Amino acid sequence: MIPLPLGRVAEITSGALTGQADPGAVVRGPVVIDSRAAEPGSLFVAIRGERADGHDFAAQALASGAAAVLASRPVDGPAVVVDDVVTALAKLANAVVTDLPKATVVGVTGSAGKTSTKDLLARLAARIGPTVAPVGSYNNEIGHPLTVLKADEDTRFLVLELSARNAGHIAYLAEIAPPSIGVVLNVGTAHLGVFGGKEAIARAKGELPEALPSSGVAVLNLDDPLVAAMSSRTRARVLYFGRTRSADVRASHETLDDRGRARFTLHTPAGEADVALRLHGAHAVENALAAAAAAHELGLSPAAIAEELSLAEPRSRWRMEVTDRADGVTVINDAYNANPDSMRAAFAALHALAGHRRKYAVVASLRELGDDAAELNAGVGRLAAGAGLAALVVVGEDAGQIIAGAPDAIHAPDVEAAVAELTGRLAPGDVVLIKGPRAAGLEKVAEALLGGDAR
Repeated sequence: MIPLPLGRVAEITSGALTGQADPGAVVRGPVVIDSRAAEPGSLFVAIRGERADGHDFAAQALASGAAAVLASRPVDGPAVVVDDVVTALAKLANAVVTDLPKATVVGVTGSAGKTSTKDLLARLAARIGPTVAPVGSYNNEIGHPLTVLKADEDTRFLVLELSARNAGHIAYLAEIAPPSIGVVLNVGTAHLGVFGGKEAIARAKGELPEALPSSGVAVLNLDDPLVAAMSSRTRARVLYFGRTRSADVRASHETLDDRGRARFTLHTPAGEADVALRLHGAHAVENALAAAAAAHELGLSPAAIAEELSLAEPRSRWRMEVTDRADGVTVINDAYNANPDSMRAAFAALHALAGHRRKYAVVASLRELGDDAAELNAGVGRLAAGAGLAALVVVGEDAGQIIAGAPDAIHAPDVEAAVAELTGRLAPGDVVLIKGPRAAGLEKVAEALLGGDAR
């Protein structure tokens, strides 16, 4: 974060200094919401959540050297007291990014692949200059400004992931850190129950290209009609990516190796180069093309883009992590989250990676699908039933919707039961896919199968 006196923090957030806070004391360290991460010069943001109230940990943060607490009520020590802490955090982030004239903000959104694309693009941008990007999915009204506040005077690029839990959310995040490049990956069925339909999801995702200035660039997926149509909603210049031959940035001569990793020729307006991904699954090509298109706009050559894409490893946890056990069992941990589209991509990756080896899958019923939940979950069951699995394990008390589409599936009421089922079945050479919604906690299955080595 750029150094800011507490008096300036209070001015930006319309807050009041309390607890004998010195207006000249400077916040130099990170802005944190976990008191255990506080260090000398940091600003501790006391957020009241469903399970804990950050104000109860203010003393711990101050004892660790925090310069002050951003709070909604006085605490025992120096604080900037505001009406709404989350709103104040957004104001602070906006003020900081406004004071970073050298920083280019790139936003990434989509129903699937946001985090993987953001990770690839952050690696590409770092080839040019200092880059700040969130680790994992720090993409909401709290994680987004916290990421922005990691930037300092040397930052050249802010690569940010924007999530939409409802209409207006992406527009709000884009106001905090106005992007000059906006990447839209796809419009799928994630959060279908919240939005009520793919058209409504498209309207929400389209808030990113709408937020771009006329001098900006909208990077849109030409293979997705709902995304391609967003060209009419932006003042910015449009750059298309995809597998379609008319895309500005595209892939040709795609192949998959025996580990399900894609090779392809990358075509850009500046030339072409060969890419050999280390990421698993054909769906990684779409993410790589999106990152490549944005990197092209940042000024990277096709050769440099291809080199970085070919070196990239998974950066965020539980996303297509492929691990071979000592006995030859391969565990595919894709347990971070799931929707019908990402389920199809995961099973395609399982098929490509396993080849003729025996295949297993552990899944859980998908959430936030609204009135279509029963049919979409049954569709996941049918997908799995047709995947040539040795066994499908469905975890959770709500497993019935998936089992309706896969009557031969094994019902495991909890993670422990799923692990017990697999432990008695897996043999050397087998491959097991673990994929489900975040709330199901299926990463614990991978952790158990890998002896605690699920990162």
